[in-house]
This record gives sequence, C-alpha cells and structure tokens, in this order.
Amino acid sequence: MELSTLARPYAKAVFDLTAGADERAAWSGALQALAGAVVQGDLGRLLETPAVSREQVAGLIGDVLLAQGAKAGGAALPAEPRLRNLLRLLARNRRLRLLPVIAAEFEALRAQAEARVDVEITTAEADVPAAQRKTLEKALEKRLQRQVVVQWKSDPALVSGALIRAGDFVIDGTVRGELARLSQTLMH
Repeated sequence: MELSTLARPYAKAVFDLTAGADERAAWSGALQALAGAVVQGDLGRLLETPAVSREQVAGLIGDVLLAQGAKAGGAALPAEPRLRNLLRLLARNRRLRLLPVIAAEFEALRAQAEARVDVEITTAEADVPAAQRKTLEKALEKRLQRQVVVQWKSDPALVSGALIRAGDFVIDGTVRGELARLSQTLMH
C-alpha cells in the first residue's frame, strides 16, 4: 500500500480540526517539526528500539516539540492536547514513521484551501533579474489562477530558458528540452 494512502486520513483529520489560516500555520510547523524528529536523530532511532514502547516515544516526541516551541519564545503550536492525541493515535496504530508523509499531505490540503501553489523554477543562470522574476511570477499566478510561492533554482546544463514545475504541471522552455523534442520528432 502506498504511504500517501495511509497518511491521507490522518492529514485530513488534522486539517478538518483547524479553524483558520493561523491554526493551519501552527499545525504545519508542528507537523514539519514532528516529521524531522522522526526522520533524523535519536528520536527516530528510538522507534526501532524494542525496549521503548511506541507510546513512550510518542510522549517523548511531544515533549521535545513543546520544549522547542517554548525555547523559541512560545512559537505558535497547536493546542497541546490535540498534538499529544495525534501522537498517541499514530503510536497506537504504528504510524509514527508516516509523519513526514502526513506533513506533506497536510501541506497539499493547506495549499488547496488557501488557493496557493508551490512552484519550482529552474533557470540556466542563477541571477535572474528581479523584474523578470516578478513578471514570470505574475504570469504564473494568472495562468494557474492561484497565489504562487516560487522557489528559484539554477542548473547550467539547461543552457538557456526555464523549467517550471507546479505539481504535475510542467512547462519546459529550456534549450535542452527543445533539443530533446526535436530529437524525438526526427526519430519518428
């Protein structure tokens, strides 16, 4: 079974609990932190240790997250009982390892609700002028009819142009892409 299929109901349940953008942002940060705790470090290794129960690990992860929030000046975190309930539920169902996928599924739901899309633009040159960036971002917002959050990257192998990815939507306006299309046309 695909991990996103297992994670989606948990992400949807958490999303359904949120009342607005501020609470969604708090859950987003908390889920990202939880995912990080499970993937790396000592807490992630504790999941593999039979001497420590999954419920104990869930409690420890919650303690660490809440302590980090307090240390960061009371960073916005979801209500503690809900956070701990989620961790206990995941531990009981042996799903703590799904936290990175749950976080990703939650972000997808949040982006959809906020009419926002994450876009990755890769160009051959690293220093695209600000005016060009702004023009491209506005054109993408118009085309996708959503607010775009752009992450810029560079790859000299593209030669020239830009490769734009927004989920499954891809625009390949690179010289390398054009050469590949030309080659395909000549082969057929």
